[in-house]
Amino acid sequence: MLNNSMTKLLAALRAAAEITRLRILSVLSSGELTVSELMQILGQSQPRVSRHLKLLCDSGLLQRSQEGAWVFHRITDSGEMADVAKGVLSMLDINDHELTQDQHRLQQIKQINIARALEYFGKNAAEWDNIRKLAVPDTCIEKKLIDCLNINRPELFLDLGTGTGRILEIFSPYIKRGIGIDLSREMLLVARSNLDSAGATNCSVRQNDINALNFDDGTVDAITIHQVLHYLDQPERVIKEAARVLKSGGQLIIVDFLPHNLEFLREKHAHRRLGISEQSIAQWADAYQLSLVTCEKLVADNPENGAHENNTQLNVGLWNLMKSCER
Repeated sequence: MLNNSMTKLLAALRAAAEITRLRILSVLSSGELTVSELMQILGQSQPRVSRHLKLLCDSGLLQRSQEGAWVFHRITDSGEMADVAKGVLSMLDINDHELTQDQHRLQQIKQINIARALEYFGKNAAEWDNIRKLAVPDTCIEKKLIDCLNINRPELFLDLGTGTGRILEIFSPYIKRGIGIDLSREMLLVARSNLDSAGATNCSVRQNDINALNFDDGTVDAITIHQVLHYLDQPERVIKEAARVLKSGGQLIIVDFLPHNLEFLREKHAHRRLGISEQSIAQWADAYQLSLVTCEKLVADNPENGAHENNTQLNVGLWNLMKSCER
């Protein structure tokens, strides 16, 4: 009688043992795709593609996530089935004519998605650039973020309120698996395109409420919350949720504007709070079993901004916290 692991393996091998399903695994090795995108690549009908996807999901070789009416499929990224999927993919000939044609159609779809993302981003980029001129340069913050990571290649890394996916992109070389969470489909479109362009295949994004994460307690190694809290009515809810899903000893890195008086950000850019204070971070940390490891103030000091008086520049706080070990 077969044991459970052998039964799962046989089911996975049976699911993969068909030409169309091998083609699906091959194209999904480059990132997640919707059913309609797979239909375009494979040249097959929706019912047929959906049937193949169901078999692959049931076997554990694929995972699915829903964003409204859209359903994204990707290769399972952890556990036994992830190893099986990698093994199957390693045996495929990348020079096979049909697989090459699939990759060509995939690249065409990616170019369309990139164009759509750039169109959306372009409509907002000018205003975002004006805000950046008042703040600490991104390159400085990004280097500090990488230096803060004190866990060696986290198994699971989350970026809450991922936006364009930039934080996932810079952390990609230092983590095993990264997931960005955002509610905006438009921003997720931008993030997917950016991650594709950067070749960050170990990272993906999901539509999810950062106040109610679809992750079990104590399952995440490291989390970033980058320039998100000032948009929220109750930022402490996100801190609480991050603390819930972090493992004991897990790391939470928060970056946000320190208190300022730029009211136009509230009026024109939906900022709910004019910065986040060190006192607030300390209170939330104490409430949710987080220990403050380091705190750093990054000062905006660019003479070209011409705004050095009356707290009219955007200084940034970087807080490195650790989930307290359970007793």
